[in-house]
Order: sequence, then C-alpha cells, then structure tokens
Amino acid sequence: MDLSLVIPIYNEAENIPLLISAITNSLKDTPLTYEIICVDDGSEDASIEVLKNLASNTNCLKAIILRRNYGQTPAMAAGFENSTGKVIITLDGDLQNDPADIPLLLSKLEEGYDLVSGWRKNRQDDALTRLLPSKIANFIIGKITGVNLHDYGCSLKAYRTELIADLNLYGELHRFLPALAYIEGAKIAEIPVNHHARRFGKSKYGLGRTFRVIMDLLTVFFIKKFLTRPMHVFGFFGLLFMVLGVIIGVYLTFIKLGLHKSIGDRPLLILCVLLILTGVQLFSFGLLGELLMRTYHESQQRPIYRIREIVDSE
Repeated sequence: MDLSLVIPIYNEAENIPLLISAITNSLKDTPLTYEIICVDDGSEDASIEVLKNLASNTNCLKAIILRRNYGQTPAMAAGFENSTGKVIITLDGDLQNDPADIPLLLSKLEEGYDLVSGWRKNRQDDALTRLLPSKIANFIIGKITGVNLHDYGCSLKAYRTELIADLNLYGELHRFLPALAYIEGAKIAEIPVNHHARRFGKSKYGLGRTFRVIMDLLTVFFIKKFLTRPMHVFGFFGLLFMVLGVIIGVYLTFIKLGLHKSIGDRPLLILCVLLILTGVQLFSFGLLGELLMRTYHESQQRPIYRIREIVDSE
C-alpha cells in the first residue's frame, strides 16, 4: 500500500460521507494505492452507523470503532497501528482540512523530508478564541522545542511510516508530533494548505485545553532534553540545593558556636533543613530516573540513536 489516511472521528456523522468522497476525488488521478482508516473515538451521534455502512460498501475504507471516547491521541495511535501504507496522512474529520492538498504534501515529502506539516495560512476560525491563542501557543512551542512551525495544531500532515514506528503516543501528545519526530532526527517541512469553515457539527476544542497543552509541552521539553540523562536535571538541582543548605548550615554553626547566639528562632534554620532534604530527594529522583530510563530502553530494545542511511563502497 502506498498511502494510508488516518482520520479520527468524533460526532461527525454529516461530514463523513462528504470527506470520503473528497478524498477519493483528490486521489483518483494518481497511480497510488491507498486506504482510508477512520477511527471512531466513542461518537455519540450516528457516526458509527455511517462508518459501518460506508466501510461495507467502500473497498478502500476501514472503520475502527473504539470502545469509548479515549481522546484524539489514542485514536490516532490506533489508526497508525492498523496502517499498512508507506506514507501516512492524517487529517481531521470535520471537513476543515482540504483533501485536495494531499498531493501537495506527498510531493513535498518526496523532496527528502520525513514529515510535512500543513499550515492553515488563511484559517477560518474565531479570531479571539481560536486564532490568537493558537498563534501564542505556536510561538511558545517553537521556542521551547526548537521546531519552529507556524501551525502545530493543523492535523493535515504527511509522515513516512518508518518515522511513525519510532514514535510512542500517549496522553495528548498528538499536537506535538513534529517535536517528537524532531527528537528522533526527522527532517521536517511545512507548506501552506487550505482551511475551510466548519459546515456541520461544532468544534471539540476551546480555551479549556490550554492547561493540558502546557503540561504536555513540559513533557515534550523534558523528553527532548533529558530522556536519556535525567540525572543531569535532577542531580544538578539536587546538588545545588544541598550545597546551599550546607553553606547556610555552616553559617548558622558559626553563629551558634563562634558567636554564642541562639539560632532556634531563625528562619534560616528551617530553610537550611528544607534545602538539604529537598536536595537529597531530587538527587534520589535522578538516580531513579536513570534506572527507569535504562529499563525503558533495554526492555524494548529501543536504541538511543537513529541512522538515516549507511553508505559504503558496495
């Protein structure tokens, strides 16, 4: 199979038939063999029935029905694991992504990239609740992860399958796939794509996801910097706090023994004890993190490097 299209579905009954038709029309003039994998993430409308009927009558369509609503990241992971294409395309099921842009993504991918991300340059969303928070988030994510994209939230992306095999998705990390791919050494490009206003249903996103995005961003930052060396962050702060605690302790000891003054009512005494205890705990966390990291890599036989190609005389 040349191409797998993975589409998470949640309450999009009216959009599904139109989306499948649009995808088929966009690829009908290409020689590519493809499959469409729609993953229903516990829809509460008629999406499941629509998918079952379409899958029964459409050779290229595969419907995966999850037992309940798990979230977009697990839905995408289910689609990835059931894909057989050499290239995987992801897009939303709400018709706001334009399937006509799929050939453009594939063409860019053929230039030697591992991931091509869409950029909704003329985004058709509310300016205050969607566009402004998105621009701020994209700027912050780019600075922290080192992958400067205009539009992290665009679901329309193309991946080489071997890249997806190196990515483990959990939580809500689907929006950070370019950053996770960058950690694995992927070459990433971004191209402008079309974006349409929603025709049916309502958006599943709002300002309420801001906290989750921040927490996931911190997770990605830690993975990028310290996945194989957690002791570097926990050990550093642990030693720093212990040294500060010892310095304060020496100072208090001098006051007590040298100047014969009382230190029992001094806030510095409490600070000294807290710094030393916190330092010991952080240092211990670093050691535990090292053990967990080794268990993680060795149990899965997961390498700590990725080879793009090997060139020799043969």
